Amino acid sequence: MEPTQVYSVSDFQAVCNQIMETAFSGVVIEGEVASFKINQGKFVFFDLKDEQSSVGCFMMKFALRFPLEDGMKVRVRAVPKLTNWGKFSLTVQAIMPVGEGSLKKSFELLKKKLTSEGLFAPERKRPLPIPLTKIGVISSTQAAGYADFCKILNERWGGLEVQVAHTQVQGMVAADQIIRALKYFNERSEVEVIAVIRGGGSADDLAVFNDEALVRAIAASKIPVITGIGHEVDESLCDLAADVVASTPSNAAQMLTRDRKEVIANCQADVKRINNLLNTKIDELVAQNRGEIERIEQQIVVKITSMEQEVQAQIKILAQLNPENVLARGYALVTGNIDIGNVVKITTSKTEIDAKIEKISERSQK
Repeated sequence: MEPTQVYSVSDFQAVCNQIMETAFSGVVIEGEVASFKINQGKFVFFDLKDEQSSVGCFMMKFALRFPLEDGMKVRVRAVPKLTNWGKFSLTVQAIMPVGEGSLKKSFELLKKKLTSEGLFAPERKRPLPIPLTKIGVISSTQAAGYADFCKILNERWGGLEVQVAHTQVQGMVAADQIIRALKYFNERSEVEVIAVIRGGGSADDLAVFNDEALVRAIAASKIPVITGIGHEVDESLCDLAADVVASTPSNAAQMLTRDRKEVIANCQADVKRINNLLNTKIDELVAQNRGEIERIEQQIVVKITSMEQEVQAQIKILAQLNPENVLARGYALVTGNIDIGNVVKITTSKTEIDAKIEKISERSQK
């Protein structure tokens, strides 16, 4: 049967694009870069190919957040399009190198570029504020690295106010989510340091932390940034841009907090050292003037008593901050996203309970 609908060329091209946008609203394609070029400093053209086929690609230069060269293996998120000239192409929305060789090459190219700009210069680094009371954390709250980070925070000192921005930490959308979280903390200015946390993974998993826009956002943060990304052997450009680098999420928690046991031991060592100094001074004074012995001994007793009381007070404060003691008094710790339908973990002194949230209501204040 002969078709009854007659299209103009422009209408046919528009209908084709509408169909493709509906069918492929954001297709992800992997292939090798060929014929890469940038026109007029803002338009990027290249072919994406494999052993059998090739397709032309177009994107704006501002969306190119990883250096590219011919021969690199990449993954693109794109929308297929029929151009006004009748050529099929991909309009690329995001692109990321994949595979060890391509990731390493892109890493070295961007590292050289940003180093020449002074983005990683030591004089740009800021120390962590001491003591800390409020920290912002950017991480996936479902990740093991985040759980390790929180565990170490509570074990070492506790009492910190922690604000968490939940983001993805791998994949093509992760960089923009982390950038928005950095902007959020900087605009509110409620935390003293921002920790970007991500546990270990493959080179492809960690590639997001070599995203140029994300690296620049970390370097531009008004609030000092500490990174705890991957394992000790992993290095990212975000690490180079951060003010302080931790080898792992757990190490980041250690660097942000004091060790409760170490503080107690130091207090006890100080008492012992001062006591030894006082005894030495007593012996010297006794030899010089025995008539002053009783008065000096009384002063020493008062001093030692005062210092012992101070140490005991510090020990009581540390004990009160111990989350295990709080749990032992009948309280419980709830972790997870507080939304209806979500499963949260409830930790008591003796049990761990997974519970599904069915109702949320405001608590009356009396």
